[in-house]
Amino acid sequence: MKFAILVSRFNPEISDGLLSGAREYLATQKIAVSESDIFYAPGAFEIPLLAQTLAKTKKYTGVITLGCVIKGDTAHFEFISLGATIGIMQAQLATEVPIAFGILTTYTDEQAHKRSRADAENKGKEAAAACLDAAELLAKLR
Repeated sequence: MKFAILVSRFNPEISDGLLSGAREYLATQKIAVSESDIFYAPGAFEIPLLAQTLAKTKKYTGVITLGCVIKGDTAHFEFISLGATIGIMQAQLATEVPIAFGILTTYTDEQAHKRSRADAENKGKEAAAACLDAAELLAKLR
C-alpha cells in the first residue's frame, strides 16, 4: 500500500507535528512514505481539491490530509472548517479512495498543540490509522 500525505502550510508548528505523527504510525505498520509522497497545500481550504487530484492519480491507496484551523475573532474559522470537511468527504466519495480527515479544528492554540504533540494522542497518527483501516476494508470489499 502507498499513501500520499497532504499537509497544510498554515500553522506549520501544528501541521509539522501532525505530519510526524502520521509518518511514525505508518512506519510502525511497515509502510514507507518518501518525501515525494508528501505534498503541501497553502491552507486547509485548498486541501479538498488537491486531495481529490492525488486520489485520481491512482498512485495512492489513500490520502492523509493534515492541517489546523484555529478559531479567531471572525466567522472565517467556521467557513474554512466546514468547507474543508465537506470537500474532503465529497472528494473521497467521488474517487472511491480513502481520504482521511486529519485537520484539527480547535478553539485555542493550546488545544491544537496538545493534539499535535509527539505522544499517543497525536491526531496525525489517528488520521493515518483511519486511512489505512479504510483502505484495508475497501480491499476486502472489492
